[in-house]
This record gives sequence, C-alpha cells and structure tokens, in this order.
Amino acid sequence: MKQNLVTLIVSAIALLGLPSCTTTSSTPPTTTTPTTVAASTQTSSLKLGGSSSTLGLIKVVQTNYEASTKNVKITQLEPGQSENIIDGIKQGVVDIGAISKTLKPEENDGSIESREIAHDAVVVATHPSVTGVKNLTTEDIKGIYSGTIANWKEVGGNDAKIVLLDRPEDESAKRLLRKHYLGTDLKSSPEAVILRKETELIQTIQSTPYSIGAFSLAQAISNKLPVNRLSLNGVEPTLENVKAGKYPMVRTISFVWHKNPSEATQALIQYISSPPSINAMEQSGFISVTTSAKN
Repeated sequence: MKQNLVTLIVSAIALLGLPSCTTTSSTPPTTTTPTTVAASTQTSSLKLGGSSSTLGLIKVVQTNYEASTKNVKITQLEPGQSENIIDGIKQGVVDIGAISKTLKPEENDGSIESREIAHDAVVVATHPSVTGVKNLTTEDIKGIYSGTIANWKEVGGNDAKIVLLDRPEDESAKRLLRKHYLGTDLKSSPEAVILRKETELIQTIQSTPYSIGAFSLAQAISNKLPVNRLSLNGVEPTLENVKAGKYPMVRTISFVWHKNPSEATQALIQYISSPPSINAMEQSGFISVTTSAKN
C-alpha cells in the first residue's frame, strides 16, 4: 500500500507540473509579435553589379536612392564584364546589373528583363600638360592610336612623346572609337598602355603627363576632372551636342534584372524612371533615356 501511495503521489506531482510546461510553451506567441514588427523595419539589401564603364551611373543611383528611401542598403559589387553581369542575374547572385550596351536577344534565355536607362558620351581627353591641342581630326586619332603619330608637336602641341592609354577591344569605349574614327582594320600601337577598367584609365590620365585616353564624359563632368576634353572633327563633347546628335560617340547604359524580382528590386527599378532619379542623372552628366526620347 505504501508503495502504491508513493506512486500515486509522484504521478500527481507530474500532472501538476504539466500546466507549468504548457504555460512556458505558450509564451512565444506573446514575444513573436514584436519580432514580426521588427522584421518589417529591417534593412533590405540589394546587390548591384556593373561593367567598369557603368560605375558612375550606379553610384548616382545608389547615392540618391539610399538618401530618399529608408531601410535599403545597396552593395556595389566588383565590376566585371557585361557577360558576367548577365550571368550573375540569371544565377541570382546579382539583383540588378548595369551594362554599357543594349541586351541582345540571344543573351536572354527568358529569365531576365532589361531597360535602357541612360546615354553616356565617350570623351577623348588629355592630361593638362598637353598644350596647344584642342581638336583632333579622324586622321589625327588614327595616327595616335596606331602609333604613326608619336609626338604631340605633330598635331600642334608641345614637343613631348604621346602616352597612349587604351582599352581592350571588347570594351565599349574602344568599340565606339573603332566605329566612328579608327575603323575595324587599324592596328593598335604596340606602345599603348592597355587598361582593363575605365576607372583605372581615369586615374592614370590624371597622373600621367602627356597622356591621352577615351572615357566617360559624365565622369569628367560630375567629378570635375582636371583634363583637357578634346573636340573631334570640330565637334565639342558637350551634353548639348550629344542631345542634338552632333557628337557621335555615345553608349547606352541598360539595367538588367531577373524577371521574378524581389520587392526591393522592383522598387529600385521604378525609382530609376522617376523625376528625382532623372534629375540626378542629368546633373551628373548622363542623359536619361526618358528625357532623350522627348527631344
């Protein structure tokens, strides 16, 4: 009997303990509500990637969007080739990509969307040490880029060796130079300094006396770069001439994203075509495709 009584007492204690366990397990619902509220105010993260020639536009978009939108953090990825950026979108490692060209039909497997965002002219410029040269003809450009013109005095400048800063053949600036001035068959100078990234060329031309190179007009304008912007065949590299179609070396920057974007990605894409975004682009030397279409 004593043993049975002990067993009954132990069982009763165990049963009395159950409400306590139930109360503990029901506690989380009261703490879940603030956790859910906190989640709605968490910072959304976006990863933007682009070719080196688009970094200026990405910076403009990132700076102005983060300033106008709460709880959004944009991470700018290391620049890469346009083809790699497109692959990154398809694989989901890049939320929005910027490429300095129009997306080709064969590059889209049906999983991505694209939109032309802005036009950016390519300016030919020199280090400020080059004096007496304000305009280059097509023949001058061919001579410099082929190496047959090797001294600035041959085009009206000072007696100094030309330092040619060039880009790879598959980069947009070099493609435009070939299309409008160099032609497809002109052999590049063996003494040219080939710079893979446009940002590297911009840095190098500012620090290298008697150098010449081609890069973003918007970067030259927005950063007030201390370089000599050259006219080509008598046409100045100004936004007015670009908008009027007088200055030919203009590239199109497009944004690319997955066709099933996150809400954060959708919000940024919508912002890009908004008046504040267009105004920021124009002030930085880019020409919004929306604005260009109206002219």
